Amino acid sequence: MKGCLVWILAEQFGGKVQDISFELLARGKSLAVAKGARLCAVILSSALPDEELRKLVEHGADCVLAMESELLNQFNIEPHAAAMLEAIEKYSPHIIIAGATSSGRTLMPYVAMKSYSGLTADCTILEIEPETGLLLQTRPAIGGNIMATIKTPGRLPQMATVRPRSTRSCKRIEGRSGDIIRHSFKTEKVTSNTRVVDFIPAEDEVSLQDAEKVVIIGRGIKKVENLEMIRDLCDVLGAALGATREVVDRGWLSYPHQVGLSGKTINPELCVSIGVSGAIQQLAGMQTSKKIIAINKDPDAQIFNTADFGIVGDLFEVVPMLIERIKKGALTW
Repeated sequence: MKGCLVWILAEQFGGKVQDISFELLARGKSLAVAKGARLCAVILSSALPDEELRKLVEHGADCVLAMESELLNQFNIEPHAAAMLEAIEKYSPHIIIAGATSSGRTLMPYVAMKSYSGLTADCTILEIEPETGLLLQTRPAIGGNIMATIKTPGRLPQMATVRPRSTRSCKRIEGRSGDIIRHSFKTEKVTSNTRVVDFIPAEDEVSLQDAEKVVIIGRGIKKVENLEMIRDLCDVLGAALGATREVVDRGWLSYPHQVGLSGKTINPELCVSIGVSGAIQQLAGMQTSKKIIAINKDPDAQIFNTADFGIVGDLFEVVPMLIERIKKGALTW
């Protein structure tokens, strides 16, 4: 653990390391390099197989610290926090980043409070300040209208959460070497007012975060009746349908479709935005898409600053033309 000043909190479920862990390693690697430090992946679980822990090393971790106890197999705030606090006290990290998942959003504020440290949630940019070595934590503020950069110079560790799918994972390098430390977490003094009775997975009606192609609509579609045209485009593209908050607030689509600061973050191969202005809170959910195609009649729309390809035109003319061209095989995306 010597020199491991930058930590990421890896996640596991059912004995398998979750993808958010590899995204966090990509974030953590750039911070560790800038800080001249080693990168550690901390994972809380009952004993995971060696091959699962090695995945963290092969995706960029210099060291893996596995805090192990049967109480850590399923998420429960008190034992998980106690394990994190024990690890922090023993090894004194400078930086810890975690995913803004349901468990990360629950655990990290609790640990921050117990360790008298600072925490910035839902960060979009994480950097190291060259002069001080402090973590610069940037996130949207005031409804997404400005970007605020926060640092916590008075206490360590500095902690932040980032959204899933906001970063591409590091490429796996099979055979990469790194240290794996298994630490048996003593639970005798851990008390909890809750116990896990059962786990029922949510059956999300929309698989936006797993889709390779996504069409996102904004208020530019004008009325709910125009959704039929958009669904036709989704069908010919084989794409999932997403929407901005304004579309969801108007009741045109349900919340599982929402992409953006107050919705989901997506990272597809292709994102087609239709009638989306490109405000900060909207871009927060789609800007890491591999290719963005924007359709908007306003040539000055902010979305064109992010898009790889832009079509300036009336979407009610452009979209039917696209559907027809794709059906004829004249366009392939």
